[in-house]
Amino acid sequence: MSIYHYNAEQWLPVDLQRAWQFFSSAKNLAKITPPDMNFRIKTALGDHEIYEGMLIEYTVSPLFGIPVFWKTKITEVDPPFVFKDSQVKGPFTLWEHTHSFTEKNNGTLMQDMVKYRLPFGLLGEITHRLIVRKRIEGIFNYRRKVLENLL
Repeated sequence: MSIYHYNAEQWLPVDLQRAWQFFSSAKNLAKITPPDMNFRIKTALGDHEIYEGMLIEYTVSPLFGIPVFWKTKITEVDPPFVFKDSQVKGPFTLWEHTHSFTEKNNGTLMQDMVKYRLPFGLLGEITHRLIVRKRIEGIFNYRRKVLENLL
């Protein structure tokens, strides 16, 4: 089974602290996720900043409107520069998402590095080529547009 990588970056016209403040609040994930994914956080988060070991449960409908339970764990936090989340339970056999932030040109360069693997062997590989890769690109394109207006 193949391991796939998806990388994206975006310059944000805000300082490093403001970028970190926004992204380190798990509540803001719903604001930057496409509405058709029906993203719903199930964990009572309060107003806490993410921390290493934090578990977040939610439902999301990534394909065909079918709801999927997803549980992620924050596995690394180095404020205000990087945090990483990994799937504990969900639709992938591997999902690791590293978010990094660097001061650049009077703003912040945000980089997303995703490493993932799909289940179901050859069927998963075909599904990736036909659907999943495009869906992931669409999610990050949506996020880019929302962030341009939000920040």
